[in-house]
Amino acid sequence: MGVTSQLAEFCANLKISDLAPEIVTRARFLVLDLVGNIVRARHDAESTNAFVSAVRAMGMANGNAGVFGDAARYTPTGAAFLNGALAHSLDFDDTHAAGSLHPGAPVIPAAIAAGEMVGASGADVLAGIIAGYEVTCRIALALPAGAHYDRGFHPTATCGAFGAAVAAGRIFGFDADGIANAMGTVQSQTSGTLQFLHNGAWTKRSQVGWAAVNGLMSAVLVREGFKGSTDALDGRHGFMRAYAPNPTPERAVQDLGTVFELMNTAVKPYPSCRYGHAGIDAALALRAANDLKPADIDSIRLGLPKSGMTLIGNPPEKKADPRNTVDGQFSGPFVISAALATGAMGWDSYQLLNDPTIRSLLPKVTCAFDQAMEDEFPTNMSGILTIKAGNRVYEQAVIVPKGEPGNFLTEGELKAKFFGLTNAILGPERATALSEAVLAIHTSADVSGLTHHATPLNAARMAGE
Repeated sequence: MGVTSQLAEFCANLKISDLAPEIVTRARFLVLDLVGNIVRARHDAESTNAFVSAVRAMGMANGNAGVFGDAARYTPTGAAFLNGALAHSLDFDDTHAAGSLHPGAPVIPAAIAAGEMVGASGADVLAGIIAGYEVTCRIALALPAGAHYDRGFHPTATCGAFGAAVAAGRIFGFDADGIANAMGTVQSQTSGTLQFLHNGAWTKRSQVGWAAVNGLMSAVLVREGFKGSTDALDGRHGFMRAYAPNPTPERAVQDLGTVFELMNTAVKPYPSCRYGHAGIDAALALRAANDLKPADIDSIRLGLPKSGMTLIGNPPEKKADPRNTVDGQFSGPFVISAALATGAMGWDSYQLLNDPTIRSLLPKVTCAFDQAMEDEFPTNMSGILTIKAGNRVYEQAVIVPKGEPGNFLTEGELKAKFFGLTNAILGPERATALSEAVLAIHTSADVSGLTHHATPLNAARMAGE
């Protein structure tokens, strides 16, 4: 049995009742985290108006599917696209270090839309989500992600499309052949590049929305009798060999059913590229412990693994001069400067792109390859920060950044992040109701009501709720 077939059989047979309680709990936490991102991005991300206007112009509004943080209803494809694109718009969504991607953003929106289409139970939707995470992350591990990056691909979008297709197929009740067929169908729709890094383009967000849509659409096609290719992942012209030079397909099924990659997924405490988080942790700790003042700092060095240099360190002249939110999210110098200057690195930090104090620190930050941090990769996205101030040198290495599985957020910290993103949009009462509904998803008889809890406060008041 090939890799595609093994993954399909595993996903078709996956049931919540067979899983360890900690896996189900972690899945619920990851859904909560992503929903918070979507709600805030629906109202705060600069690309949102274009997304919503385009979806309406294409006739994907006025359906029965919901978007978190939006009172309107959309077609399933419109909802999957918007939820997927919005989930990734703040760059605050979950991460899988070894796969170097964000599995939740393409998978969860496709699963919610599929669940709304058929009135699926929350348990079935959660099972689909867990299956989607496993497929997304395991494909990335088999490429591996670094080689996929070197070819210019964005694995959240490419690998995520398979996860979205599997999630939807599992929710539709497909058997193993049906899920393999869905993967064979979405194989032709896997796209997403890193070109957004060159000008702060919004394509990083949109291509994740399309991954959710393409996964959902592929599953619907199969449900309606469509025939996809066989051996979509490991065939002669399959995804792995087409998208990476030397894949190891067998890695995708290593310890399948024993090791759950969902449990190796992290939640971000800061809304920026995950490769900068170790440095942010170090900057905040050194600032607090030593009362560091920006004016006293002479130089800053952020040591990173190779993949980290690709995303937040190079080219140095661009990273030292971020002009927009996307630039800032992928600038090691900016996130470190913001943390040192303000003692925080949050979504509102991007309002400070032209802050004089932060601008004074930017040229003092050097990102450099560090072999010790590379040795920690891909298990960890580690970093080491060295600050020189006068005749003193401060240094701190962070091997396991806050939010990683080995340093995961508590339920209280997850809720604090969620409410920090949603209270301003929904109001505290509605935000609390939404959090409770999401965390109880595994007990819901019909997932269709979930998005109704996420109506913005102003819209709810107009409706008399």
